[in-house]
Amino acid sequence: MTGGFSEMHPLLRFTLDLFEQNQPLAPVEKALAAIKKAADFAHPQASREVLLGQTRVAYAFNRGQRRSIGFSVGPDGLAVRAPKWVTLRDVDAALHAKADWILRKLQESRERHARLADQVIVWQDGATLPFLGHTLTLRLDPEHRFGAGGAALFSWTQDTGLTEISSSMFTALAAHGAPLELRVSLPHNASAQQMRDRVQAWLMRQARALFQQRLDHFAPLLGVQWKKLALSNAGTRWGSARHDGSIRLNWRLVHFRLSVLDYVVAHELSHLRVMDHSPRFWDTVRAVVPDYAAQRAQLKSEPVPKWD
Repeated sequence: MTGGFSEMHPLLRFTLDLFEQNQPLAPVEKALAAIKKAADFAHPQASREVLLGQTRVAYAFNRGQRRSIGFSVGPDGLAVRAPKWVTLRDVDAALHAKADWILRKLQESRERHARLADQVIVWQDGATLPFLGHTLTLRLDPEHRFGAGGAALFSWTQDTGLTEISSSMFTALAAHGAPLELRVSLPHNASAQQMRDRVQAWLMRQARALFQQRLDHFAPLLGVQWKKLALSNAGTRWGSARHDGSIRLNWRLVHFRLSVLDYVVAHELSHLRVMDHSPRFWDTVRAVVPDYAAQRAQLKSEPVPKWD
């Protein structure tokens, strides 16, 4: 087999090659379903199949006004786009030429999807979530109110037992492997929404205090002044900066290690000196965060809990 549908599906291959507008033909739909089921990687809108080495890939295929064959690997799998004049044989040849890249990206996407699935929080007593790169266990504690915040950090050691701690003590205790809990003043029959709201409110308070601290640390090093901090809840953007000194930072950054958070803070403060992403800008970031590239890669690759 050189690519495309295998010789076991000659009628299907002929039909799809002739009608590339997804005609509602029941035999074609049944054959496509069989191919997707048999494939190692299958796009939900797959209309063609290729065997790359020992790996069977069912991919979405579309033609359009293009100059070359294009490949993209996303959460759904492989999608291929080709000019109207390119033959299917040429598409197959291009797929085999890019086989190593395609298979690597498909595997990376699958692994990332699995990590994301692991980050779904089940809002109940004993749930876990990351805080500053370490794991917090959530505990419902109906007998305490913990002041106006409704939640507090606790650590457990053999010497002291269960003890309330400050956020500033958290990293040191976590580094020594001490079990860490966020106790929430809610009854054991509290709803998932109640628990989610209480924990999010606590995390946002920690985020604001921590962001202010890190902004005050990096601003003099960069020779800039920030004027206003706002918390963001954006789905994909971690921060922004304006000429007037206003900084917006995503509160979800508290899920990452402090070094990653520092990179984002330094990044946005650096924009108060250079408002683009030119080499001069990255030199500015590097001056205060020498390993910014590693922290930036971590920010892009590490999944965070789903809150929406």
